[in-house]
Amino acid sequence: MAIADRQRPKVFGLCPFWQSAGANASSSSSSTHNLHNSNVYHDRSQAAEAGAGGAGGGGGGGGRPAGGSRARPPGSAGTVSSVARSLLPARRRLRLDPSNKLYFPYEPGKQVRSAIRLKNTSRSHVAFKFQTTAPKSCYMRPPGGTLAPGESIIATVFKFVEQPENNEKQLDQKSKVKFKIMSLKVKAGIDYVPELFDEQKDQVTVERILRVVFLDVERPSPAMEKLKRQLAEAEAALETRKKPPVETGAQVVGDGLVIDEWKERREKYLARQQVEAVGSA
Repeated sequence: MAIADRQRPKVFGLCPFWQSAGANASSSSSSTHNLHNSNVYHDRSQAAEAGAGGAGGGGGGGGRPAGGSRARPPGSAGTVSSVARSLLPARRRLRLDPSNKLYFPYEPGKQVRSAIRLKNTSRSHVAFKFQTTAPKSCYMRPPGGTLAPGESIIATVFKFVEQPENNEKQLDQKSKVKFKIMSLKVKAGIDYVPELFDEQKDQVTVERILRVVFLDVERPSPAMEKLKRQLAEAEAALETRKKPPVETGAQVVGDGLVIDEWKERREKYLARQQVEAVGSA
């Protein structure tokens, strides 16, 4: 029995989990007791404040509401909602192709071109605008405009490629020039002016910031082939816009005379008169 009694503490010493469980149980019971006391104290303080508020409210109506709750200051809900909206990601109105890069053929000392397709994927008319960090060596055509829902356009971007310092190709070097495309929801039929984006700064969305990537003109690649196709489409669309609209129907001149059918009838009449005059002679 003496040996067993001596060895028993060693068994508990090897299992500290049991000791911690007992300590936790005691601490838990004490914390529960303290929590109960704090709840009772809190209930009593709330009842006292409610009584004081009721007494003050009966005299002047300026007492604190029952339960000790404070009135929310006016405008706080709007402030919270505006902050929440600012934290949400901006909803994009345009789909870009390419999505985040502008590919240029690497030809030092020359002005080269890139192309990007913009499509309005929203349900409203959208104005778009280009910006660049190098306005002296880069420009866009068109620099801005409006798109109807579902409408798309291919914009051409022009850039002058500077000569490298050591006359070596620097295809892998990242260009510091960047382009930014912004969008703005507008009403149908509105005339585009760049000042729209200054007047409605809160409604402007930055669609994408594009970085410049150079392509080796001596090495064929899918990106180069796609660029050539887009540039050809952009040129064809530009030529179409330059052509005057085809006039259909009656042509109205300065005095309001309809001359298409009237001219044809007069020419036929004069031709018959000439034939009759020759026959009678």
